[in-house]
Amino acid sequence: MPSSARTGPVRLTVRAASAQYPVDIAPGNSDRVSDLLDDCGLPRRRFVVSSAGVWRLHGHRLHTVTLEEPILLPDGERFKHLGTVGRIYDGLIRAQADRGSAIVAIGGGVVGDVAGFAAATFLRGLPLVHVPTTLLAQVDSAIGGKVGVNHPMGKNLIGAFHQPAAVIIDPELLGTLPRREFRGGLYEVVKYGVIASRPLFDLVSAQLKLLFARDSPVLMGVIAESCAIKASVIEQDERELGPRRILNFGHTAGHALEAVTKFRRFRHGEAVACGMLAAAEVGVARGLMPPADRDALAALITTMGPLPPVADLEASQVVEAMGRDKKIVAGTLHFVLPGPIGSTHMATDVTSVELQRALVRIGLRPERSRTE
Repeated sequence: MPSSARTGPVRLTVRAASAQYPVDIAPGNSDRVSDLLDDCGLPRRRFVVSSAGVWRLHGHRLHTVTLEEPILLPDGERFKHLGTVGRIYDGLIRAQADRGSAIVAIGGGVVGDVAGFAAATFLRGLPLVHVPTTLLAQVDSAIGGKVGVNHPMGKNLIGAFHQPAAVIIDPELLGTLPRREFRGGLYEVVKYGVIASRPLFDLVSAQLKLLFARDSPVLMGVIAESCAIKASVIEQDERELGPRRILNFGHTAGHALEAVTKFRRFRHGEAVACGMLAAAEVGVARGLMPPADRDALAALITTMGPLPPVADLEASQVVEAMGRDKKIVAGTLHFVLPGPIGSTHMATDVTSVELQRALVRIGLRPERSRTE
């Protein structure tokens, strides 16, 4: 059962099939990044990849990580494409980076994914360290080795598995995060509660006010518990061939919502929240999730704040976008359905009719008749 408050530093070790690495979680870790990188044996020549906004806010604390000029990218999901990766390659080539170099990704999920993809592919692979600056990245995207970029026809369709050498998490970095961005990360914490831990779900529900106030001990508790859940799943299934698929709860519909709105309307966590609500409707319809748990999930998401509007989106278009999801294997979509909070079921027979009905229930528009 997760503790509601943690005051001391936490070190987890992710033991994936291809690599083992530490996840260090502690307030003030930003001031110790260089020492932590030395401790894990990272090459001395280090290239920071960040965004201009993040570096403006936190560069004064992190500038000692490297003597090299930081490679700064535009931030936002719409810049998560191969052109942005090319900017990283350009910077590395101009600086004559070699295989004795490492990349340190400092930023949110987009920066981490793009920098990670560059690390996985430049000179066929450089060591990578994540210093995540958003809650979403701290609890989710920085851990597990998934790196990649979007394609106009779908999210994360181009990518690789490239485990980091270390993940360094400092909850103090979240103090500058806008409320909407912070809330986006909390949706991922809620995901972990729904798929694996009723106590974590209840903790978020009970401590929402303290979480939004960025209370350090409570933040430490939810970050550490979320990271521990993800680490446990990755250790069972690094490359998403089975158990790791549960981490995609809410993401199938969420990714489709992002794609049909051209990655401009939703923050990633907001799209996942909508996806969780839709998956819960299917789960209830199939008798897997108790209606009371569906209602508890919907109430928590509603209490956390407003989601982007969906009433103008056609359910059938979102379902069509799901058909391009990267989780389709041999033509079969593996869809994560919730059971009672803390458990999930994997389904390979969810129909487009079920999905459209669920999307309409959460507010999307029914399919237009052909006579309109």
